[in-house]
Amino acid sequence: MSSTNGADAMVRMLQLNGVKHIFGLCGDTSLPFYDALARLDHGIDHVLTRDERSAAYMADAYARVTGRPGICEGPSGGGATYLLPGLVEANESAIPVLGITSDVSVGARGKFPLTELDQQALYQPLTKWNTTVDRVDQIPHAVRSAFRAMVTGRPGATHICLPYDVQKHAIDPSQVWAQPGHDRYPAYRFAPDPAEVERAAAMLAAARCPVIVCGGGVVISGAHTELETLATRLNAPVCLTISGSGSLPGSHPLNAGVIGTNGGVEATRDVIGQADLVLFVGARAGSTTTEHWKMPAREVAILHLDIDPGTIATNYRTDVALVGDARLGLAALADAVHARSAQRPADAVDGRAVVARSQARKQAFFASLAHSADRPIKPERVVDALNRLLPAKAVVVADPGTPCPYFAAYFDAPQAGRHFITNRAHGALGFSMAAGVGAAFGRPDAMVVSVMGDGSFGFTCGEMETIVRRGVPLKMIVFSNSVFGWIKASQKTGYEARYFSVDFDRTDHARVAEAFGVKAWRVEDPAELEPALKAALAHDGPALVDVISQQLQDTAVPVSQWMG
Repeated sequence: MSSTNGADAMVRMLQLNGVKHIFGLCGDTSLPFYDALARLDHGIDHVLTRDERSAAYMADAYARVTGRPGICEGPSGGGATYLLPGLVEANESAIPVLGITSDVSVGARGKFPLTELDQQALYQPLTKWNTTVDRVDQIPHAVRSAFRAMVTGRPGATHICLPYDVQKHAIDPSQVWAQPGHDRYPAYRFAPDPAEVERAAAMLAAARCPVIVCGGGVVISGAHTELETLATRLNAPVCLTISGSGSLPGSHPLNAGVIGTNGGVEATRDVIGQADLVLFVGARAGSTTTEHWKMPAREVAILHLDIDPGTIATNYRTDVALVGDARLGLAALADAVHARSAQRPADAVDGRAVVARSQARKQAFFASLAHSADRPIKPERVVDALNRLLPAKAVVVADPGTPCPYFAAYFDAPQAGRHFITNRAHGALGFSMAAGVGAAFGRPDAMVVSVMGDGSFGFTCGEMETIVRRGVPLKMIVFSNSVFGWIKASQKTGYEARYFSVDFDRTDHARVAEAFGVKAWRVEDPAELEPALKAALAHDGPALVDVISQQLQDTAVPVSQWMG
């Protein structure tokens, strides 16, 4: 009998692909896999979570900050359904996450065993690649296929369903090998057609006011230097989607900040409104970024660079399509534009001046709110304090509710790269705390701050046990306003303030945190906010600050549908 079984092969395949952390939750059908993790010397740290959704969110943020695929796992039945939300988010956000779910034995299929579920059908439309293993000799190929799919082309999520009995079958160890280079993303970069690059460069050079709009693809590709070179040579403003935050350093003189319905303000709308040409890079030009396809206007010339040809010309008639990696594409454009520097119009708009005016207006509006002594505390005051107190390499993870628009608009990450994370694809509550854990494991040298509303806290507070058990020094901030604020604000503006089933009772989040063993503060007085945040950030373990804050419908939140 071979000394290697299917579960051993799975662990070895993960090891050979450079996996250092797995986030997951145990179950009956996963016992052989867990036993292999216990027996073998593999160098992988398994992080036991309290919910499979959290495991997937942890793997997502881990992948975002490391440049390596994130790995999560869960058992059959309910575990397989709970893991799915995180994989859907990762896949739509172009983040490589592998979900491994165990399953009932192959021989038990169709006999009504406990937790039987057609996992392959469940995951098929919601992942980039997905398979069910039927024989033990399929395991190595399945893992190689999953990693290749995750890291090549447009990154995405994959899923492997691993039946219980297959994990126990013997396998020839010689089949267990991995393809070098599939442990990081993006792999196998390719550049746009040089002829199309020349066409695009000619249009960029001739434009009087070109504007570059960067999505998450710029950050995923690590194209910050190439973007800065192109923008500088054009003296062109750079606008960001929320996922594109970090494409340029926050203080860069050409960084106009986030545009769109969530996080955009009048000052940034004016930047995109001046454009006579827009270059989308690694962005889908979706409804949020483009104010429901109104900005840029339809008469503006459009260039689009993306790894996925399916995103190009979906929402805008596109003059030049550039299919390829953002870093390679921007580098080629920068070179081609440089060769045409003499062709720039004499009356070309000064992008630095445009951005400076926009930022001055934006900061003046923000400062008046950030310094307010009103009660309940204005969310802007929290963002302002963190901008001043956080170390440069900090990572902020925001839930998509109350925190997202404020941090999208006003959070200042001084360095380029992945310093702001939020789940923009599907916007599920409960992301931030779990994702903060994943980011902390992936980037242990950085302070990680998780900001959430109290609605999100209720989804995920059980993970504070994980945080304390594993000694994760996560800093958590709760905007406590006793409401599902996004919906209530929408009911105010769209349904004549007919508020229905959106309010709930206030929880003392600080006491809840203390019960888990987390150091906590509760703040009602704005004057006490900064001292509490300073103490929390200085604490050598996990900490939580419960901020009694305004309800969203009563604030100056940067969401265009509510600002009029």
